[in-house]
Amino acid sequence: MCAESKDRVYPVPSIRRLPLYLSFLRQLREQKVEVVSSTRIAEELGLTGIQVRKDLAMTGIVGRPKIGHSINELVSHIECFLGWDKSRPAFLVGVGHLGTALLGYKGFKQENLDIVASFDSDPEKIGKTILGRPTYPVSEFSQKAKEMNVQCAILTVPAQFAQATADMMVEAGIVGIWNFAPVQLFVPDSVIVENVSLSSSYAVLSQRLTQI
Repeated sequence: MCAESKDRVYPVPSIRRLPLYLSFLRQLREQKVEVVSSTRIAEELGLTGIQVRKDLAMTGIVGRPKIGHSINELVSHIECFLGWDKSRPAFLVGVGHLGTALLGYKGFKQENLDIVASFDSDPEKIGKTILGRPTYPVSEFSQKAKEMNVQCAILTVPAQFAQATADMMVEAGIVGIWNFAPVQLFVPDSVIVENVSLSSSYAVLSQRLTQI
């Protein structure tokens, strides 16, 4: 069993590192490796041993001294901790270039994120199947959320429509929003928002390049 995480708050940097561990562990599993130490994980990923041990401890797994972790067990604990052991249905709103790219991203399957439908206001897109998902008018979002029991949504609309779209999502019972719009969203405390800023990420790269 993985760690019970409902009533605890975990460091976000540690959570962000777990998919990196998963990727490495899956590579080892493909190579028929069965056991790995936190020291090796740290060395391969450029981290410290203490950092890795603390991160893995969040998942509730206990390593065996001088032996390490069973890779299969470690993968299962990380997936369970992240909620990736069960399929999570989601809606996507905004089928532009970015939204379409996300619909086509095959990595979500491994992470058990299932984008079951998309929504848009463009009449040319409504009613079409885009990369295997039906595209509905935004006006049907609330109805479809109830019908399909969806509580997670991906927001990829232009900035000027982001807050109104978020308000619509909240009213429809969405409790988790993955926001790709370059704006701060204002939602009730009960709703979780994870912001993805491409500009912020590029700013770090660009600034470092100025120092070369």
